[in-house]
Amino acid sequence: MDESFFADRLRLLRNERNISAREMSLELGQNESYINKIETGQRSIPMSAFFKICDFLNISPADFFDEKIRNTQSNSDSFITLYKQLPQNYANHIYSVMQDLIKASGM
Repeated sequence: MDESFFADRLRLLRNERNISAREMSLELGQNESYINKIETGQRSIPMSAFFKICDFLNISPADFFDEKIRNTQSNSDSFITLYKQLPQNYANHIYSVMQDLIKASGM
């Protein structure tokens, strides 16, 4: 894993939620430049702070480090609930479409 992975991933997840580094810093109870310093590599964080960041972003620590997960702020819970309500033949179709989309995106 690249040295800048953590900072880049944090920036991606934060931007996905349309929240500024300043706003996130303050929401976490830190000074306004806290997240910016993490993202620019000027500051490292203890594990307890990492867990708070994951909680804030509503993401598991494992998902934070999973590069294959590119859309963490999705309606995944709602999608799964709706998917389970589909008749099996429709669910199979949706599953096939998702596989095709993943192939097409080069993942």
